[in-house]
Amino acid sequence: MMEIIRMVVVLSAITGLSGFVLSGLKVWTNPIIEEQVLMNVQGPALKQLFVDSNNDPIADRKTLPKPGSEGETIIVFPAMKDGKLQAVAIEGSGKGYGGDVNVLVGFDVNKDNLLGISVTTHKETPGLGSRIQEPAFTKQFKGKDPAKASLKKDGGDIDLVSGATFSSIGSADAVKQAAGWYAALKDTIKTTWQ
Repeated sequence: MMEIIRMVVVLSAITGLSGFVLSGLKVWTNPIIEEQVLMNVQGPALKQLFVDSNNDPIADRKTLPKPGSEGETIIVFPAMKDGKLQAVAIEGSGKGYGGDVNVLVGFDVNKDNLLGISVTTHKETPGLGSRIQEPAFTKQFKGKDPAKASLKKDGGDIDLVSGATFSSIGSADAVKQAAGWYAALKDTIKTTWQ
């Protein structure tokens, strides 16, 4: 009986210590992981969207309150030219076939239209759903009014990727989500980078 109690105490101590160490590692590595995502995932996507800017959108980013939710935030990346705000990018998310499709959406703050989109992360089928990243699909969003940036089946101007309906829907939903946040935060965005 004493042997069983000792084994339970030792195993409890080991699992408690392991849990403490793992949670400490998560807290310690979380900022490093976030920085790597910014530099290696969102950074290249921002370079595709902001070709004329002369600032570092990652360094100049701001965290703003997410419209319609209490306590949550979104990151807004600015594109500046000669110190004047030209555009911003916001990352939205939609449900694709294999999981979430995350899309960085650029907005021209002077015309309130889309600069374009860049798919940052997805789990779509390689060679099929993954074609949402290709210019044949993404270039359709450039210069569009956010209200018209939906799929043709939903009354918009955007063609689906053939054979990748769910992936296309997820991308369009991500753009719609980001456009909604931009519309709600437009005045705040313009005053933040004046």
